[in-house]
Order: sequence, then C-alpha cells, then structure tokens
Amino acid sequence: MNIQQFYDEGLAHASYAILSEGKIALVDPGRNPQPYYDFAEANLAKIVAVIETHPHADFVSSHLELYKNDDATIYVSKLVGAEYPHVGFDEGDSFQMGKVTFHSLHTPGHSPDSISILLKDENEKDHALFSGDTLFIGDVGRPDLREKAGNMTAQREELAKMMYHTVQDKLKPLADDVLVFPAHGAGSLCGKNLSDARQSIIGEQRQTNWAFNDLDEKTFVDSLLQGQPYIPKYFGYDVDMNKKGAPAYQRSISQVSIWPEGATLPAEALVIDTRNNLDFAAGHIPGAINIMNGGKFETWLGSIVGPEEKFFLVADIAAELEILITKAAKIGYEQLIKGAVVNPAGMTEKGNSFDLEAFKANKEQFTIVDTRSRDEHATAPIFEAAINIPLQELRERAEEIPTGKPILVHCAGGYRSAAGSSIVAGILKDAEILDFSEAIKEFQLIAH
Repeated sequence: MNIQQFYDEGLAHASYAILSEGKIALVDPGRNPQPYYDFAEANLAKIVAVIETHPHADFVSSHLELYKNDDATIYVSKLVGAEYPHVGFDEGDSFQMGKVTFHSLHTPGHSPDSISILLKDENEKDHALFSGDTLFIGDVGRPDLREKAGNMTAQREELAKMMYHTVQDKLKPLADDVLVFPAHGAGSLCGKNLSDARQSIIGEQRQTNWAFNDLDEKTFVDSLLQGQPYIPKYFGYDVDMNKKGAPAYQRSISQVSIWPEGATLPAEALVIDTRNNLDFAAGHIPGAINIMNGGKFETWLGSIVGPEEKFFLVADIAAELEILITKAAKIGYEQLIKGAVVNPAGMTEKGNSFDLEAFKANKEQFTIVDTRSRDEHATAPIFEAAINIPLQELRERAEEIPTGKPILVHCAGGYRSAAGSSIVAGILKDAEILDFSEAIKEFQLIAH
C-alpha cells in the first residue's frame, strides 16, 4: 500500500491517491486530473475509484472526468443527491481494492452529507482516516457553508451540533495511531485554526485539537460558530457544480477565448487586471479591478467576482494568461471568462501617487479604509479612524465611504489594498483614491 498526497498551495487543498496491487483510489481530487494520471503511469497502475467526501465549496473536482475517461467508480454519500453516475457510499458501506478496504463513516457537521473514509490494511487494521472537511489538523470544518435563506442561524447551529456528535461518536473512538489525512491545510477558508501540518494521527489530535477537549455540546457549538472567516461568493457555485460534475478540464480551458495583444475590450466590461500594482498604476482600463496574480489569486477572484458575472482577464505576457486561466478553472471560473488578453488598448487611467510623509504629518486629512477582515481590524487595529470594509464587500459598499477627503486604502501587506483601491476608484470616480500598498508595514499596531 502506498498513500500519495497532492497539495495545491493556492487553495490549501489536499487530495490523495491510495495504491494497492496496481489499482488506485483517489480521494477528493482537484480539477486537473493530470497529476493523478502521472502518478498512475509512474506506478504502472490504473485509477479505479474516486471517493468524494462531500460536494466541496472551495474547489471543483475532476470526479466526473475521471469516470468518463477511466470508467472509475465514483463513491459518494446518497445524501449528496449527485447528478452523475455513482455508487452510494454511506455509514456501514465498504469496498475492497487490492489488499486494502475502504469504509464509509457518516460524519456530518461541515455539511449534512459529509463522509470520512476509514482505510483498513490487509490485516483489517484501521490505518488511516481521510477526513475531508470534517477533521482538520488542529480544527474541525466550519458548519456555515450550506445555509439556506430564511433559516440561516438555525441551520448553522444544527450542523455545529452534528459536528459535536461526529467528534464524540466517530472520531474519538478511533485508535491513537490512525493516520489523519484532511482535505485542507492552513490558509483554507473551510475552517479557522488549521495547522501548517499536512497530516497527523488521532492521538496527536486528541492532545492538541480543541474539538477533542472534554466539552459539553453548547460550549462546543459556541466555540465552533465563533470567528469563522468570510464566505467567498463562489462557494455555492462550486457546491452545485460538484453535485453535477464539471466539464473536462483541458477541453474547458482550451475554449477560453484568447484575444490578440492590444485588442480593444467592450465598453463597460468587467476587467480583472492581474498585473502588479505598479504597472496597474502606470496605466489601466478605467474601472478595471487589480487582482494581482499571487498565491491566493483564485480565492480572491471568486470572492470579488460573483459566479453570475462574466469578465475579461488582463496580463502583461501570454504565459501569465495561461497560468491565470488554470487558476480560474480550479474554482470553475474559466467558464466565466469572456476573453483573456495581453496589454489591451485603452489603458489610459493612472493611479494617484501617494505621499507617505504628507500622510504622516496630516493623517486627519485623509479618509482611511481598512480592507482587512473584521477580525483583523478588531484585534490588530492600525489607525483609530479607519473605516473597515473587508475587500470582498467593497464592490457592494464602496458608496458608504465619505468623499470629502482623499481616500487612502490599506490592508496588512499591499495585496488587498491594490484590489481595494482599484474597486473604490472605479465606483467613486470623482474622488481621489490612494493605495497605501506596502508602506503600511511602517506602521505599528495600536496598543490596546
């Protein structure tokens, strides 16, 4: 038996290949199936099974493509209501592959249809738990991603209660030496206290994970519901896509329209300019949003742009466009790209220059907007008078910002303020908008 982890840094997503006797089962595969094909080829093996622990919200899976290309059986809980060919895989169900056996545990809490996969070795000994978004290293999955309008609080509380009983009834009884392989690591928005570690054992989690503490149900529920990160706009879209099954990866990204360099984009088009903030400030299409190509590009794209919108991608070189399209595809957004173009015509708008010394001398002459999260703003304040509007809310709330003074937009390091200042400039067209950028690092947190 061989277990191989595949880790996507951008989405902090872990998927797995389990190899036994020339056969491979995948758990929670990402959108691009090629890494799994490469692994299979290197091991002279065949992908025969794909297990989905639940319909993921933060990435699109390749399960349907793997079924169509390899005739791999998809195993998923019947509670998902999957619209693709599959085998129901619920509490008490199991299947053998080579010398190992996969057992399904119903582990609701993150979602009502979540399962975890208990892998048993050739001696029927519990070997590893593929815990999906149920158990993370240091945390458990958030319970608020599957809410419905009109019953939001009740549903998240109900799921949090389910998670309590999942921990008590399904996770705590496992042996200390059982390996834990979660679907996410630090940086994921599917939990709040995820460790940098990529794997663990149950015994370690029993000692270090707060969810394993001796808590009553109410204390557990209150702790789980408190301080969860924001929910990106794309999450519901990905849940639905994963229930249906996504189109084939390579075919879908090849259908993105690449426009000629220097092409003129349609007036009033939504433009996502991915160049660095200095190039953006030197010249960009009026109204463009500057989401720089960085480690979390796909998450911020799906947080700022809704799945009902179409947009154009702008980069400074063709090779960058290819990377951006693949990143967009990880969340299913390649289907929303109307066109991708290098240095389009009409980049006439320039950013305003920021005089740091003038600001230091006269802070009261600026309206300061903090684009960090509410938790960051509350626990690590930088400017007392700052207005906190998290980046993912700026397009909807920019008009709340007073325009009588120059508007100075900041974050923690410069990435979010580049996007934020471009959003505000596109909405408050007559105001003077400034990007604090990396200069924010010169300022100390206000002491409490």
